Amino acid sequence: MKKILTSLIFILQFGFVLQAQNDSDQDLKVGLVLSGGGAKGLAHIGVLKAIEDAGLRIDYIGGTSMGAIIGAMYASGYSSHDLDSIFKSVDFQKLIQDEVPRSAKTFYEKNNSERYALTLPFDNFKIAIPTAISKGQNVYNLYSQLLFHVRDVDNFEKLPIPFFCIATDIEKGEPVILDRGYLPQAIAASGALPSVFEPVAIDDKLLIDGGVVNNFPIDEVKAKGMDVIIGVDVQDELSDRESLKAANEILLQISNYRTALSMKEKIKKTDVYIKPDITDFNVLSFDQGGKIFKKGYYAAIEHSSVLDSLALLQKKHPEESKLRPYAKDTISLSRIQIKGYDRYSRAYIRGKLRFKMEEPITFEKFNEGISNLSATNNFKAIQYELKHNEASGREDLLMRVEESPTDLFLRLGVHYDDLYKSAVLVNLTQKHLLFDDDVVSLDFVLGDRIRYNFEYYLDKGFYWSFGIKSRFNSFLKPIDFNFVRERAGSEDAGVRQVDVELDDLTNQIYLQSVFREEFSFGAGLEHKYLQIESETISGQDSNNAVFDNSNYFSTYGFLKFDSFDDKYFPSRGIYFDGDFHLYFSSPDDFTGLFDEFSIAKAKLGFAMPVTKTVSFNAFSEGGFKIGNTALNSFDFILGGYGNNLINNFIPFLGYDFLSFGADSFVKGLAIVDWEFVRKNHLNFSANFANVDDRLFDTGEWFSKPDYTGYAIGYGLETFLGPIEAKYTWSPERGKGLWLFNVGFWF
Repeated sequence: MKKILTSLIFILQFGFVLQAQNDSDQDLKVGLVLSGGGAKGLAHIGVLKAIEDAGLRIDYIGGTSMGAIIGAMYASGYSSHDLDSIFKSVDFQKLIQDEVPRSAKTFYEKNNSERYALTLPFDNFKIAIPTAISKGQNVYNLYSQLLFHVRDVDNFEKLPIPFFCIATDIEKGEPVILDRGYLPQAIAASGALPSVFEPVAIDDKLLIDGGVVNNFPIDEVKAKGMDVIIGVDVQDELSDRESLKAANEILLQISNYRTALSMKEKIKKTDVYIKPDITDFNVLSFDQGGKIFKKGYYAAIEHSSVLDSLALLQKKHPEESKLRPYAKDTISLSRIQIKGYDRYSRAYIRGKLRFKMEEPITFEKFNEGISNLSATNNFKAIQYELKHNEASGREDLLMRVEESPTDLFLRLGVHYDDLYKSAVLVNLTQKHLLFDDDVVSLDFVLGDRIRYNFEYYLDKGFYWSFGIKSRFNSFLKPIDFNFVRERAGSEDAGVRQVDVELDDLTNQIYLQSVFREEFSFGAGLEHKYLQIESETISGQDSNNAVFDNSNYFSTYGFLKFDSFDDKYFPSRGIYFDGDFHLYFSSPDDFTGLFDEFSIAKAKLGFAMPVTKTVSFNAFSEGGFKIGNTALNSFDFILGGYGNNLINNFIPFLGYDFLSFGADSFVKGLAIVDWEFVRKNHLNFSANFANVDDRLFDTGEWFSKPDYTGYAIGYGLETFLGPIEAKYTWSPERGKGLWLFNVGFWF
């Protein structure tokens, strides 16, 4: 009865409109206003479904922020069902955080992203806070793909449903109506939430989220000649005093004053005001999109009689759009125009994009090329337009880049493991020190053991790049005395464990070339100073027993391939790391055992998904010495768990660090990883090894393994890096061992 009464009142209220239209043969025009509200804006999709169910035609859409995004897609021909399917499939966390696929990063970039927990601009040696947590590149790529079918519509009134959106001029604090231009760029500006997304530059204006000044553009929609306005409001209302218990809640309340006060008058101007009950959600509740959609639908259904009545008042009903979205998976480029670059050349940018002209490329590959460029962090903004070239029948790519003004960065990290113990990492990274395409980096590690890592790298991409490295590494580890006696010949008796201290200073100069982002190879010269000693046992002069205190010189070559999607918890990809060192000189030769020799080692692995949450990893690695030297300082020493072990120390589950070794080894490792909750991993591991001197000469490397170990572990992905706990056990030892690590390995 209530719905019937509401419908009658509405028809009487707009009866004069109907009569005027009958006299003038004009149709009833209905405008739609969609407010901003972050994830709560997904309720707009539910409202659109109710409008479609009523058979109501929308003649103009005006939106802000999330309302602009959904409004633009609906105006471009997507249905509510299409939009619901799209937003259900989107990983909003990856979009908002601008996660770049690991495959898009070079080896140098992979190392940076998997080493430091925090990176801050440090120009003039002053810490600066980034203007936003995301450049919005992934969001822009998504908009560009979804709106590809309207890429040539630069007047938004010519969309299937005329449309505009609101942004804010950050310099003047004034609203800006965006009704022309490139649609993906316009809605990116309207939804550029301050501190979350970087501002968007359009026509010499720097624009941010339109909700700052006008989150419900009803007056602007009315000005388009609409007879009836439907408004969907998903904004936060002002909170009562009981809800204001934290500083951030008070600041949010203050920022909402202007919008909340202006809404009192705007609601009066709205003919059909729809306010979904979404108080249980916030602007980031994207993981509850299904519930928010239903809230919007139910709120609109309460007005179904009015929507039905409006549909009856219209003479023309919704028609199938001539610009309906279509499944376009590939594009072909006829021309690439790049503007805005200065220090980085056009060739550098084209090399990162890797687009082949006049050949079909998928949108996945297109977005991958943009990600390759974005992953360098050399560009603050990468905007582009795809325009159809009538002459060639292909697409023109019109790019504008803005180079990052920051050259100096402060990077921080923390870590704990059972070998190096606790450590804090402080890094300074300077770009463009001597050349436009070089970078210098210095890691300084403070903790139980002081370490450093210096690197200068001149990046020439696919050509030969040049690098200099210097690293100091140190650890102190109690190990079984029997193992020391076998290797050092000590005659001390009655000692079960000895503390062995290792100091390693390594300097390298090298040339490197890369093919794509996964494959690199190179060669260089190396100097290594190695000191190994123990305070637990004494030498002939009653001082510390010194096992080695020598300088070594070598030439080396390496070959690497890494297509893993994640360094610590890979679910797909292939990994190979091969290394060959020829040690040709030891001027001081402390041990008196040096004779020219070589060390060769390699590791091969693959990862594959078994189900959506379960993956399988398998690794095989081995190494051997070539030469007749009795020197054992470079032997392969196995035990423990880690991703930062130097020289020829090899992880082996079931045993503590530095438990056994020889001059050659072969090892296999299998891991089943179950991500039972996002970023939470339960894994089961088994490894096997044969280790002996001249193992490959004796043929024993393929026999039943002498060493086995198993582990069950839990891993958590955090912004600090992985946090892992493993319980490991070996049948040969007959006892278990706990291994822990916190943070990125360095």
